[in-house]
Amino acid sequence: MAFLSFPETPRWLRIVLTLVWAWLVARACVALHTPIPWMIGPLVGVSLVSMLGAPTESLTPLRNTGQWVIGTALGLYFTPEVGVLIASLWWAIGLGVLWALALGLGLGAWLRRVHAGHFAAMPAAQLRATTYFAGAIGGASEMTLIAERQGARTDLVAAAHSLRVLLVTVSIPFAMQFSGVAHLDLSTPGIREVHATGLAMLAAFTLVGALAMRRLGRANPWFMGALLVTMVITLTGTQLSAIPPGLSAAAQLVIGISLGVRFTPAFAHTAPRWLASMGLATVVMMLLCAGFGWVMALLTGLHPATMVLGTAPGGIAEMSITAKVLQLGVPVVTAFQVCRLVAVLILAEPVYHWWRKRHPT
Repeated sequence: MAFLSFPETPRWLRIVLTLVWAWLVARACVALHTPIPWMIGPLVGVSLVSMLGAPTESLTPLRNTGQWVIGTALGLYFTPEVGVLIASLWWAIGLGVLWALALGLGLGAWLRRVHAGHFAAMPAAQLRATTYFAGAIGGASEMTLIAERQGARTDLVAAAHSLRVLLVTVSIPFAMQFSGVAHLDLSTPGIREVHATGLAMLAAFTLVGALAMRRLGRANPWFMGALLVTMVITLTGTQLSAIPPGLSAAAQLVIGISLGVRFTPAFAHTAPRWLASMGLATVVMMLLCAGFGWVMALLTGLHPATMVLGTAPGGIAEMSITAKVLQLGVPVVTAFQVCRLVAVLILAEPVYHWWRKRHPT
């Protein structure tokens, strides 16, 4: 049950109230000089009141628009010089993908062992699928859909990924700010001025890319479509327009809301031991990924902060926004996160079937 009781609220009013509350919390975070205030503020603020039972709601078109804007903004970092750098890091990106798959597999095995007695009434096949897809480092919605096809308990899988993204998104930016790491990115976008005509052209091109990705049924179509189209344009040396700072802040706000509304009163009561295990596992994963990122920094010569963000077990948009706001190797972080997302989406089910054959009981 919710801690607070609210009368029935029209949908439009829930959306408006959520936006107003998110904006107020974001402004408070700006005043407090917290990292990434326009995303972390709404994420934390909305999640807290949502778990208390407040009638929060995220409007899907606004969330899609936010992902569209952020994908476009990140694509502007991929200048021809940056493209050469990313191409030279193919081996490091490949190692990052293998690391993510191995880490997810290990977490799934650990969850299965820890919760075998707790979920004794659950069929063995369902427990195996639930723990595996809860541990996979992929997008929450995509992993939940794949888990459903394999007969997993989707509520537990969705809760695991939501908690992981929340903890990573909040803790890593604060850790970066506390350590004094920021403004190390030398690969800033080639264009910094906003040009109305160029911005309109960029919006039109990226809209076509986003709609094409959605038509093809790809994951995160509004983010990935806009990102890929902008990357292609920027890699050719074409400079159309920068993204207005206010538009970028608004995009972060609606993305933070879309993450925060997942934390309903039902979430707070979802298998407390399961959530505790995922919280502990997420902390361990962040530490392991930080160690892996440090090693990769030594091998590549890039700054450790950039590699930590590139290998962090968070969501692609959240980690890329962190890199953008703190200016920590945006194209490298984005490339690592995008390649990992695509690889996990493609390989999650084949790896699961291989694991199931190796561990039939």
